[in-house]
Amino acid sequence: MENKSEIMHILGIDYGASSVGLALADMETKMAFAYGKIKNDKNLLQKLSEIIEKENIRIAVIGIPSYVNRKSIEYAEKKLGKILQKTFKIKVFYQDEMFTTKIAQDNLILQGKKGIKRFDDQEAARIILQEWLDENVLTG
Repeated sequence: MENKSEIMHILGIDYGASSVGLALADMETKMAFAYGKIKNDKNLLQKLSEIIEKENIRIAVIGIPSYVNRKSIEYAEKKLGKILQKTFKIKVFYQDEMFTTKIAQDNLILQGKKGIKRFDDQEAARIILQEWLDENVLTG
């Protein structure tokens, strides 16, 4: 078995109506890296399932707007979290995503990236995940 699959990974998710940005971190380094972007379509759960299995995901961190915690309406991010917990038996946490897209776009401009819109979802997911990692001390 490959050593990569033995490392527990955390998946960061920047959920959007048309696309979902993804980031990955492991518990050893506690550093988040942009992982990619997938379409938010009928195949979303299948694609997430493949990533969860391939990357040995044990925890997902989903970005939510700060106002979600103050309302009784069930938002899409919370619905996704419940599905991930139930279907894939992983822990799900939520992280405030306020301004992450703007910060992501600023970061990408500083890095000299072209076509910022292609990368801002995954960079926002990286920011969400890194902020969560910085705020939470976990034990294996």
